[in-house]
Amino acid sequence: MTQVERAIAFAALHVKGNPIVLYNIWDSGSARAIAGAGAAALATGSAPVAMAQGFADGEQTPLQWVYGITSQIVANVDVPLSVDFEGAYARAPGTITKNVIGLIKAGAIGVNFEDQIIGGTGLYDIEEQITRIRAVRAAADATGIPLFINARTDIFLKETDQSKHGALLEKAIARAKAFKDAGADCFFAPLLNDLGLIEQLCNAVDLPVNILKKTDEHTSDVLGPLGVARISYGGGAYMALMTQFAETYKNIS
Repeated sequence: MTQVERAIAFAALHVKGNPIVLYNIWDSGSARAIAGAGAAALATGSAPVAMAQGFADGEQTPLQWVYGITSQIVANVDVPLSVDFEGAYARAPGTITKNVIGLIKAGAIGVNFEDQIIGGTGLYDIEEQITRIRAVRAAADATGIPLFINARTDIFLKETDQSKHGALLEKAIARAKAFKDAGADCFFAPLLNDLGLIEQLCNAVDLPVNILKKTDEHTSDVLGPLGVARISYGGGAYMALMTQFAETYKNIS
């Protein structure tokens, strides 16, 4: 497939009620393993990519390394690849566009793009994040690749008391609607775990909704009927594998 064809195919996998499951990978080896197991698409997670290279999450992996890892993955598989690009390593729209163009040239057909202020505190206000999403879309327009923008809000991630998530739902919905108007293709709400709230979110927004698997209930059979279109694993797969890897070593004779 060409890069454009991979981008179109990836977008088509996002169907409300029939979620695509993305078991997040971190390098070409993990990509080949999951693609070989039958995955229709792949997505990196910023945390496992960073940890696998000895860095902390939060844009600590050098940008050129991200481009290189992306290129290596794309060279080893023939399925669509979305990259967790965090905040695009920039605040200014012009630099965001430049950095995303670099990622597209490396072969990515999708990005996670978040609204938390990396290296600072809190979230970008809606108006600034709209401008930032438009800058990502400008990169897609400049390259002719229909980049799939998974616009992430960290409004729930920042509130560790999940009993308060219901009170944040309307703010999240407002962000989803604004992000859609700015050019986003999907809305990602990590750490929104309550099934009732997830269903309300899916019903309230036109964008496909991405949920991070954090509980045993977060399966396709459960989340699909709520309207979820995408389920991600984040760093869960990497951390589980590394735990198993270490335990295996402890038990060898």
